[in-house]
Amino acid sequence: MAVILAAAAALAAALLVSDKEESARPVTEIRRNDYGKGSVTRTLKVIIDGKEQKAPMEVEVEEKRYTEEEMKQVFQKAVQKLEPLILGGNRSLDEVRTDLSLVTEIPGEPIEVSWELDRYDLINIYGELNEKGTAEEPEGALVNLKAYLTYTEDESMQALEEMSVRVYPPKLSGEESRRARVLQAIAEEEEQSREKDVLKLPDEIEGRKIVLRNPDNPRGWYVLAVGPVICLLLAGLQRQNEQKEKEDRERQMMLDYPEIMNKFTLLLGAGMTVKKAWEKIVQDYERQKEGVGLRYAYEEMAVAYREMQSGVTEAESYERFGRRCGLKAYRRLASLLDQNLRKGTKGLAELLGAESIQAFEDRKAAAKRRGEEAGTKLLLPMFFMLAMVLVIVIIPAFLSIQM
Repeated sequence: MAVILAAAAALAAALLVSDKEESARPVTEIRRNDYGKGSVTRTLKVIIDGKEQKAPMEVEVEEKRYTEEEMKQVFQKAVQKLEPLILGGNRSLDEVRTDLSLVTEIPGEPIEVSWELDRYDLINIYGELNEKGTAEEPEGALVNLKAYLTYTEDESMQALEEMSVRVYPPKLSGEESRRARVLQAIAEEEEQSREKDVLKLPDEIEGRKIVLRNPDNPRGWYVLAVGPVICLLLAGLQRQNEQKEKEDRERQMMLDYPEIMNKFTLLLGAGMTVKKAWEKIVQDYERQKEGVGLRYAYEEMAVAYREMQSGVTEAESYERFGRRCGLKAYRRLASLLDQNLRKGTKGLAELLGAESIQAFEDRKAAAKRRGEEAGTKLLLPMFFMLAMVLVIVIIPAFLSIQM
């Protein structure tokens, strides 16, 4: 570490001494950049009669200019580079069948190029061939090009280079050639039948039979591909609906659980047996069913009650009830009732009372959770409403300012 610091200090001292000597030495000349390398800008201190001025001065020196003789050589060199540059994919300017590359500058030279043509119906200013125009010149057509070369640093220095190119229709492959002849025959027929209601397509060209048909329509494949996708989407929708129905069922059953426990507690406290209390709850539900609607927990109790009437033991009916409900609370209720049958009724009312209290607490907690979920779902509509309020308030304010 000490060695690095010492080396840095020595290097800094040497640079400071060198820079001090450099700044003390008068500057008597500034070397220009070579051609095409741009100007040079130097910042210099100004000392007049031994007194240094406060503000430094910037001196800009343009790049070196060509002499008239050098300029001629530059233009000659540019002209020599020009023809190979504009050929593009063509072998020579005597046979042009693809687009030319009419460059606007010469690489490596400070020369800009602009073009003028005498046949814009065959070639545009970018060197692109007009296929329709060239098709009308199967034997080739002569196009005169004028290239105006301008020195970038002095637009008054210009040179003119003229050249001629012979443009032919593009070479076509066998298939492209046949397609072109078919299209040409259709175009000729279309021109001749403008006054007719229909265009008669050719059935023979140059002694060769032609058959024109509609292309294959792939919509059948699309439908075939869409079918499985729709099936998957419907299966997913059905599964989602089943899951939603299951969640709604469980939510309703949990809402009814405290009420069922409370009824059990009251009926057992009034001296009824468990089976009689079960029967009473089911009968009350069936009398009020039209008014209250379908309640899944009571429906499962009704199923268990009918099982008891059909000869299934009371314990097995409670066990099946717990399994069908599938919720922990109802399985716990079935377990309490089963234990009551095995060990007697002592303490059952107290257990059901405690279960009822716990059920109400669980119901309050569930209601609180649903309230929080509803608040979260309302955030997006609230943001939209906030945006609308801001628009209603801010737009009139801006309009009043502009007025």
